[in-house]
Amino acid sequence: MKVTIKGHKDQEISKIDPRIYGSFVEHLGRAVYEGIYEPGHPTANELGFRQDVIDAVNELNVPLVRYPGGNFVSGYNWEDGIGPRKDRPKRLDLAWRSVETNEVGLHEFMDWANQAGTEVNMAVNLGTRGADAARNLVEYSNHPGGTYWSDLRKENGAEEPFAIKTWCLGNEMDGPWQIGAKTAEEYGRLATETAKVMKLVDDSIELVLCGSSGSKMPTFGEWEYTVLEHAYDEVDYLSLHLYWQNFENDLPNYLAKSVEMDQFIKNVASICDAVKAKKGSEKTINLSFDEWNVWYHSTEADAKREPWDIAPPLLEDIYNFEDALLVGCGLITLLNNSDRVKIACLAQLVNVIAPIMTIKDGELWKQPTFYPFMQASNFGRGKVLDLRLDSPTYDSDEYKNVPYLESTAVLNEDEKEIVIFAVNRSEKDSMEVESIIEGFEGLSIIEATELADYDPKQTTQEKHDSMKIKENATFKTDGATVEGSFKPLSWNMVRLSYN
Repeated sequence: MKVTIKGHKDQEISKIDPRIYGSFVEHLGRAVYEGIYEPGHPTANELGFRQDVIDAVNELNVPLVRYPGGNFVSGYNWEDGIGPRKDRPKRLDLAWRSVETNEVGLHEFMDWANQAGTEVNMAVNLGTRGADAARNLVEYSNHPGGTYWSDLRKENGAEEPFAIKTWCLGNEMDGPWQIGAKTAEEYGRLATETAKVMKLVDDSIELVLCGSSGSKMPTFGEWEYTVLEHAYDEVDYLSLHLYWQNFENDLPNYLAKSVEMDQFIKNVASICDAVKAKKGSEKTINLSFDEWNVWYHSTEADAKREPWDIAPPLLEDIYNFEDALLVGCGLITLLNNSDRVKIACLAQLVNVIAPIMTIKDGELWKQPTFYPFMQASNFGRGKVLDLRLDSPTYDSDEYKNVPYLESTAVLNEDEKEIVIFAVNRSEKDSMEVESIIEGFEGLSIIEATELADYDPKQTTQEKHDSMKIKENATFKTDGATVEGSFKPLSWNMVRLSYN
C-alpha cells in the first residue's frame, strides 16, 4: 500500500497549546489513594506521594491535570479537604458510592502537582453547590492575603497563593447520572453568575463551560447553544467528553472511531461560532476536550462491586494494543484540530482508565496507551502543519471512507525539528511512505520508531515490559524527500532535523 504525506512549512493549522496533553485525577477508585498517594509505599516521599508515579507522570510530560472530578465534584465540599487531617470528615461519595476520607485535599494535591511539574485545572461543584462556594474557593486559592479565606489558606500552611488559572464550571451537568443535574437553562444561568463572581475575585483565570456529556446525548447541540447564549461573555472554553468502546470486537470499526472525534470537534466549534455570530461578539470560544479515552473493559466488574468501600478498584480497564492504536489516532485528531482544541485531558492518569497502574505496596506498570501519549506529549510541541494525505480508504460498520493512514506533523522551530506521527489502521498491509514537506533544506533523520508487531489483544498486565517502542530502520532521506514503511497495525513517530 502506497501513501504520501505532503506539507509546507508556511501552511500550518495552529500553534499547539501544551495543555492539549493534559490528564485527569478524580477522587474515584484508586486514582488518589493507592494511586498518587500511598504513604507506606517503599517509594513514598515525605508527603506520602509515590515517587515512582511522579517519575512516570514526568515521563508523560503532563502540563495540566483536571481535579477533583468528574462526577465526584458535583457532591464535593472543598472545605472538607483543608485544615488538620484529624479534623476532616469522612463522607459518602454518592457519585461512585464510596467513602471519601479527605486525607488528600486541596493543599495535598497542589503539593503533588508541584512535585509532578504540572498545573491544576480545578473544577467547582455546580451540582449541590454554586456561586458562593466557587468564589470562596478562588479567594482561598488565588488571593494574596488580608481576607478571611486567603488568610485561612496561610494558616493552613500555604503562605503564597496557589495561582490556579484554569477552572471548570461543574461537570457533565446534563447527565441524568450527575448529582444535581440541570436543564440547559438552569445550568446556563448558574454558570453565568458563578463565572462572574469567580472572575471578580481573580480576573486572570480562564473558565471552562460544560458542554453536553457526549455527542450521542439527546441534549447535544441544543444544550451547547443554550448554555453559550447565557454564558458566552463570561467563559473561555466549552468542554467535550468522549469515550470509546469495542464491545462488538470489530477492529476496523473500532480504529475508525477517531473519525467521530474529529466530527464532534467540528460540530461543537460550529455551534460556538453560531452563538458568536448571533451575539456579534469578537471573542472566539475555544474547546476543552477534558475527558477522552477508551472505557469499557471494566464495566462488567464494576457492576458487581458492593458500595461504600474506601478506594475500591473501580474503572480499572486493562488496555491492549488496539486501544493504544486508537489513543494514538485520538492524539493525532486533537493535534489536527489544535486551532480550536486548546485543552484536552486524557481521562484518567493513574489506575482509573489510566496509562499508569500501581500495585499496592508493589511496583508500577505502564499500559500500552502510555507509549503513544508519551511520544506525542514529549515531541509534539510547536506548530501543527496542514498536511495533504493520500491514502487508500475503507468502509466499516459505522464509518465510510476511513483512511488507512492517520497522520499529523509538528514543526518545532526551537529544536529545528519536524515530527511526524502516524497510525496504520490496516490489519494486513504495510504502507510504503513518501513524505515531502517543502520549504526545508537538509532534512536528516534523528530517529524513526514504531509500536508494532503485537497482537491487537495483547496487554502488559502479566508481563509489564512486554510492549516497547522500537526502532524503525526503514526510513531514509535524500535531504528533501523522506521514505520508509509503516507496518500493519502500528503507531509511528519519525523525527527529522533541518538546516
